[in-house]
Amino acid sequence: MINKILTKVFGSSNDRYLRQLRPLISRINDLEKEIGVMGDGDLKAKTVEFKERIAKGESLDDLLPEAFAVVREAGKRVLGERHYDVQLVGGIVLHQGRIAEMKTGEGKTLTSTLPVYLNGLGGRGVHVVTVNDYLAKRDSEWMGEVYNFLGMSCGKIVHGLDDRERKDAYGADITYGTNNEFGFDYLRDNMKFEKADFCQRDFNFAIVDEVDSILIDEARTPLIISGPADISTDLYVNVDRTIPQFKNDLHYTVDEKSRQVSLTDEGVALGEKLLNVDNLYDPANIEKLHHLNQALKAHVIFKKDVDYIVHNNQVVIVDEFTGRTMEGRRFSDGLHQALEAKEKVTIEKENQTLASITFQNYFRMYEKLAGMTGTADTEAAEFKKIYDLDVVVMPTNQPMVRDDYADVIYKNEAAKYRAVIKEILEMHNSGRPVLVGTISIDVSEKISKLLKKEKLAHEVLNAKHHEREAEIIAGAGQLGRVTIATNMAGRGTDIKLGEGVVEAGGLHILGTSRHESRRIDNQLRGRAGRQGDPGSSRFFLSLEDDLLRIFGSDRITGIMDKLGMEEDEPIEHSMISRAIENAQRKVEGHNFDIRKHLLEYDDVMNKQREIIYQQRRDVLAGESVAEVIQDMFDELVDEVAQEFYQDRIDAKEWDWDGFSARMGELFHHVPDWSEEERTGLKADTFREKIHDFVTEKYRQQDDTNGAETQRQLEKLILLQIVDSHWKDHLLSMDHLKEGIGLRGYGQKNPLNEYKREGFELFGSMIHTVKAQTVSSLMRVRIVHEDEVERLEQERRRKQEEESRRMSQLGADGRDGESQPIVRTGEKIGRNAPCPCGSGKKYKRCCGKEN
Repeated sequence: MINKILTKVFGSSNDRYLRQLRPLISRINDLEKEIGVMGDGDLKAKTVEFKERIAKGESLDDLLPEAFAVVREAGKRVLGERHYDVQLVGGIVLHQGRIAEMKTGEGKTLTSTLPVYLNGLGGRGVHVVTVNDYLAKRDSEWMGEVYNFLGMSCGKIVHGLDDRERKDAYGADITYGTNNEFGFDYLRDNMKFEKADFCQRDFNFAIVDEVDSILIDEARTPLIISGPADISTDLYVNVDRTIPQFKNDLHYTVDEKSRQVSLTDEGVALGEKLLNVDNLYDPANIEKLHHLNQALKAHVIFKKDVDYIVHNNQVVIVDEFTGRTMEGRRFSDGLHQALEAKEKVTIEKENQTLASITFQNYFRMYEKLAGMTGTADTEAAEFKKIYDLDVVVMPTNQPMVRDDYADVIYKNEAAKYRAVIKEILEMHNSGRPVLVGTISIDVSEKISKLLKKEKLAHEVLNAKHHEREAEIIAGAGQLGRVTIATNMAGRGTDIKLGEGVVEAGGLHILGTSRHESRRIDNQLRGRAGRQGDPGSSRFFLSLEDDLLRIFGSDRITGIMDKLGMEEDEPIEHSMISRAIENAQRKVEGHNFDIRKHLLEYDDVMNKQREIIYQQRRDVLAGESVAEVIQDMFDELVDEVAQEFYQDRIDAKEWDWDGFSARMGELFHHVPDWSEEERTGLKADTFREKIHDFVTEKYRQQDDTNGAETQRQLEKLILLQIVDSHWKDHLLSMDHLKEGIGLRGYGQKNPLNEYKREGFELFGSMIHTVKAQTVSSLMRVRIVHEDEVERLEQERRRKQEEESRRMSQLGADGRDGESQPIVRTGEKIGRNAPCPCGSGKKYKRCCGKEN
């Protein structure tokens, strides 16, 4: 109550912040006349002047009024568009590292040119992040005219570019690209073997367009680069054949809220019978149990033409937020293969993670981050907690005059669809264009069939027609036009009203159901009423809609029954609207928890990833890694000395056989010390003796291979071993994460257990890297002088092939697949005797070197 009174007297914090910017807007406007009389050459020369002033120590904040005035004038001359005052405010908000919530049609793309130009003057690069390749290409070419006019370079990162093209684009003052491309380029760079091959440079400043879509909606799925694991696909087919025999409630239960399926005791017994196993929970059968759970999920939870489509003999994911197909992306953990078995298409192998990062941790690497969208305020708390970003709600340039009608609710879907068609026909007959929003492909096609029966011409935009997305959306405001869009695909394209539409009443938005997120509904609604245009919106719901059915429509059904309402009679009541909004809040909170949970686990991996990637960069940046290698030798010498030194025991009684084996394993050489040399050894002298022996043997390696060649080998071998074990470590961490939730049953915090065991796994990996690097360097022999060069060329060839493969998006949501390893010769088991005849196990001998 007190807060409401204070807000009325002093205004909200948002209002107070906007008032603080007024003097700055006045200064920019005062410069307009002065800048306006400059010739094109003088205007372009301002860029050089600004850069010189920055070099002398002037801050970007000091330059802001002049820089913004220069960009405004360039926009008028090049694009014929002048920045409104509210766009100047938006530019300041973005420059200060905040999120600007600007209504649809307010000109976010033009607004971004102001902070992009200003921050690009520092020469460290500015990234503008968009949701798809079309917008990255369009905006870089469209706004690029302004930057080029002012003497700034502009590049774009889109799918299909090679490394040279990417490096050129990142080298520009301003770079446009999609969130996926930026993230994958970061992962790919950190898998390369030459610093000169890196495409990206500093993470200086990024502006994220449609920031809610990228940093909230897409943040539930990490970016992953993976390669196929060595697992047969036959099991997926065998398990899929059994699924028709499982019955709901008898053999399994469904939790629609969490989208999970659980086997009952009867289901487990049936599974054991059908798969011919005694106990599904026996460790030997865990894989079959996992496949059975995923197959059930594929059949019961995941619906064709809602969650995915089948196209060109492939299962293609449909983005639940935009309705777009996600070509090349795959569900993880065998779910995608289960869907492929269900749909009887070719089953691709499961993948092993080679590199991964979440969008949260990727974008938090930028020194300054900003964003813009039409809908961010409902997620302001998450933006602040995860990204430390404040949301500023911008005023509109023209007053908003759109009529937002109350929701209408019907008893069942059939009645709802009859009412939807009736309203579309009424609006069409009055000449008003109608944009119909649906939450899935099958609903959009159902509406389309009903309209065809009425012989009403219309356009359908969903994942099956996304190639014409911009064209369809751009024409949705023409007189009498009817457009059906799934989840408001086509964001980023303005709907401008055609001739006679304003007089008819403007664009009408018709929602066929409520989305689980209020933001998605607001995005749909926001397509009407741009720049003061007239328009209206209404949502049609039924008690059979998922949102109402899952989150409690019993009370509402009871009210409708008591009132004796007919099937085609709608209900409109504020209580109903509040119930729907509360349901949406619950789902939003649940999704926030999922994203927070993902981030907490990725933070563990992020610390490890930073250490490995920084180590790789240090190795690649330096001429030599001799100091790093020497530290490894010293640590291993200390380890051996501590392991075999025994105080108060005669040195003759020490475990000299164990010592010899350990020295041979680590350093490939065993000291042949006489009994006299072994007598009276103290801790320090024992360590020094080992150190001198190892140092001398390694010096002999320099003599054998050549000092210069050995330095090259140190770099090459270290990187190869680090990369190999990092991939294995990622797989181990994946397996750890899969089972860690069970620790909760033992009254242990799964996250704390994951941190503890993840730390132990990482420590073990680091030790193994050191031991194998030293061991390999002590053994390596160069037969021919050109051998190092040949190895380097072979490595670069493989890396280029892998880079090309990685540029194709692949498994687990978003990633690039690498080719399976082709084995030559017979496979040797890790515990089998080594074929070299040493008598050791393969894993302890040649297998370790491999």
